[in-house]
Amino acid sequence: MQKVSKELAIKHGLTAEEYNKIIKLMGRNPNLVELGIFSAMWNEHCSYKSSRIWLQTLPTKNKYVIQGPGENAGVVDFGDGDVVIFKIESHNHPSYIEPYQGAATGVGGILRDVFTMGARPVANLNSIRFGSPNHEKTKYLLNGVVSGIGGYGNCIGVPTVGGETEFDECYNGNILVNAMNIGVAKKNKVFYSIASGIGNPVVYVGSKTGRDGILEQQWHQLNLMMILNQKNQPFKLAIPLLKNYC
Repeated sequence: MQKVSKELAIKHGLTAEEYNKIIKLMGRNPNLVELGIFSAMWNEHCSYKSSRIWLQTLPTKNKYVIQGPGENAGVVDFGDGDVVIFKIESHNHPSYIEPYQGAATGVGGILRDVFTMGARPVANLNSIRFGSPNHEKTKYLLNGVVSGIGGYGNCIGVPTVGGETEFDECYNGNILVNAMNIGVAKKNKVFYSIASGIGNPVVYVGSKTGRDGILEQQWHQLNLMMILNQKNQPFKLAIPLLKNYC
């Protein structure tokens, strides 16, 4: 197995400080598999390491809040035994690299998080930001993102009921694509991600692992130009019809 070094950790998207912290936590140098897991789980897309400090300032507790941060989606009491389950997620880097698939998989991800908690998705929303209208990539990115958001929702039968779009030159090099889904469920039929017990079956549903292996999430934090220059860009394709069978 390849020897793990600080240089290799940096190539995996980790910083030198994060690599040293891994060694301190484990009490030894990680092997290659462990390094891959850390790089996947400690990237911005999975851990929100740069935005978590700001997210923690948002209000998350109230007598109507059944489930705040820490689950697949938030759950709010709607009264009469009903709850609203919702999730919002950003898919910025993927949408800049491949706008249609990036936006579509963003919508697919939040739909998954909502219906896995027992809810029926009923509405999609979005908040998107693009660069200057005169920028050479803006029209291409706008068309792809809008088509990806609408296309995925149409395939699975969930309408987009609202959204907002703004343009500013500060987004020329990295657009923002925030997708949101809202679902409804019965209060006594909400499913949570933590399960316990011996002998429970595990069912895996999803697309096949691609060339990227477990590193698909890791590249979200890499420099965009590094990714765009790759001949074989690691990217998952949206398969909305598969979710209709779930």
